[in-house]
Amino acid sequence: MGTLLLVIVSAVLVNNFVLAKFLGICPFLGVSRKVETALGMSMAVLFVMTVAGVVTYFVQQVLVRFQIEYLQTIAFILVIATLVQLVEIVLQKISPALYQALGIFLPLITTNCAVLGVAVINVQKDYDFVTTLVHSLGAAIGFGLALVLFAGIRERIESADVPESFKGTALALVTAGLLSLAFMGFSGLVR
Repeated sequence: MGTLLLVIVSAVLVNNFVLAKFLGICPFLGVSRKVETALGMSMAVLFVMTVAGVVTYFVQQVLVRFQIEYLQTIAFILVIATLVQLVEIVLQKISPALYQALGIFLPLITTNCAVLGVAVINVQKDYDFVTTLVHSLGAAIGFGLALVLFAGIRERIESADVPESFKGTALALVTAGLLSLAFMGFSGLVR
C-alpha cells in the first residue's frame, strides 16, 4: 500500500508529465485559456490515460507472448486512438458545447505524447497490473492538476494590468516555466 501511495504521489507531483517531463505541452498551452475548458480536457485525458494504461498492459502481455514486441508503439497508438474516438462520440452526445470548446485539441489527445508516454513508462518500469493502474491514474490526475492550475492563473492574468508586449503566448510561457519550477520543489518528496 505504501508503495502504491508513493507511485501516485510521484506521478501527480514529483514526476508530473507536463511540468517535470514536459510531455503533453500542446493541449497544456492550447486548452488552458479557461478553467471550464481545462476541466473538460482534464476529464477526457483522465479517462483516456487511465484506460489506455490498463489496456496497453494487456496488449503488452499479448505482444510478449507472441514475441512481437516491436509492434508496441503501433499497438499502443491504436488503443489510444480508439479510446479518443470513444470520448469524442460520448462528449459530442453529452456536452456539445464542451465538444465545440475543445475543438481540435480533443482528437489531438491521440497524438498527446503524455498518454503514449504513460503506457511506455509502465512497460519500461515493468509495473504489475495494480501499479500500472495507479501510475496511469496518478499521471492523469497530475496532467489535470497542471492544466487546471495553469488555466486558473491564465484567467487571472487576463484581467491583470500587463504591458502589451508581454500579453498572450509570451506571458503564458513564462508562467508555465514558473509553474514548472514550483513543481520541481516536490522533487525531494519521493525518490
